[in-house]
Amino acid sequence: MPDSLLPKIAKKLVAPGKGILAADESFPTIEKRFSEIGVESNEDNRRKYRQLLFMIDKVEEFISGVIMFDESIRQKTDEGKLFPEVLSNKGIIPGIKVDMGTKDMANFPGEKISEGLDGLRERLVEYRNLGAKFTKWRAVITIGEGIPTDTCINSNSEALARFAALTQEAGLVPIVEPEVIRDGVHDIKKGEEVTYKTLKGVFNALGKHKIKLDSMLLKPNMVTSGKDNPEKENPEIVAAATLRCMREVVPPEVPGLVFLSGGQTPQEATANLNEMNKTKGNPWEISFSYGRALQNPVLVAWGGKEENKELAQKAFFKRAKLNSLARDGTYKTDMEVGE
Repeated sequence: MPDSLLPKIAKKLVAPGKGILAADESFPTIEKRFSEIGVESNEDNRRKYRQLLFMIDKVEEFISGVIMFDESIRQKTDEGKLFPEVLSNKGIIPGIKVDMGTKDMANFPGEKISEGLDGLRERLVEYRNLGAKFTKWRAVITIGEGIPTDTCINSNSEALARFAALTQEAGLVPIVEPEVIRDGVHDIKKGEEVTYKTLKGVFNALGKHKIKLDSMLLKPNMVTSGKDNPEKENPEIVAAATLRCMREVVPPEVPGLVFLSGGQTPQEATANLNEMNKTKGNPWEISFSYGRALQNPVLVAWGGKEENKELAQKAFFKRAKLNSLARDGTYKTDMEVGE
C-alpha cells in the first residue's frame, strides 16, 4: 500500500461519529468471557459470535474499523466469505492485533513486557494479504509499590516503536496502545503522573524510530484512580485530567486518540468519552476503541443461543450508537433507559 494512503486510512478510522470495535480477544480472554455466560470456547462458537458482531445491519454508521485476532482474520461466515471481506464490503476497515501478549519481565517483579517482534515483518505481509489495513500492539504498565520502573516504560516504548516502524514499512497503519492499567489503590493524581511519563517515553521512542505521526493512531487509557481506590471521579474530573495529560504529550500531527475502556462499565466509558468531546479545540479526534465496553451487553443478551442473535445485535447497535453520540458530546445518561 502506498505511503500516501496511510494518513487517509488513519483519518477514516477516526471519522466523526465513528469508533473502533476491539474484537481481538486472545484465547484465554475469550474463554473467560464465554465461561461467564456458560458458553464453551471452541472455534465454531467463537466464529458464530464474531459473525454476529460483524454482520449487524447498518453498524457501519457507528463503527469505522474492527481489530481482529489471528484466528478471526482467517475465519469465514456461514456463506464462506472471509471476515475481512465482509467488513470491507460494509465500509468497515479490517485490522489485526499483532503482539503475542504480555510476559513477566525478568528481574522486575510485577512488571510486564509484550512479545511478538520476532517474525513480525513476515506476519505483517501475511495479514496485509488477508485484508488487514491496520494493526495494534498493546503494552501494559502497572502502578504499584516502586513501579513502574523506567526500565519497564522504556522497554515497552521501544517495542511499541519497533512495531510501529515495521507496520508502516508493510504499508499498514499502527495503533500504538500503551495501557496504564487501573489495578491498584492509587489516586487519579498518580494515574495522571504515570500516564504522562509513559506517553512521554512512547513518543520519544517513536521519534527515534522515525514514525510518521500522521499515519498512526494512539490508543491510550483514560486517566482515573485505581479500581480499588474508594474515591471515584465523575466524568468531568476524568475528562479534565485525561485531556490535560494528552495535550502535554501527544503531538498534534497524530490524527486521533482511540481510547480504551480499561475495565470501566459500558456506561462509564461512554460518559467519560462524551465529557472529553464536550471540550472543543482539541488537535486530534477523540474517539474510542472499546472491547468489553461494547461487547458485555451483547454477550449477556446472546448467551450462546441462536434464537438470541437478533437481541444481541440490537444490544450492540444501541451501545455503538450511544458511543457515536459521545463522539460529539451529545450523549445523555437517560439514553441508557429503553431503546
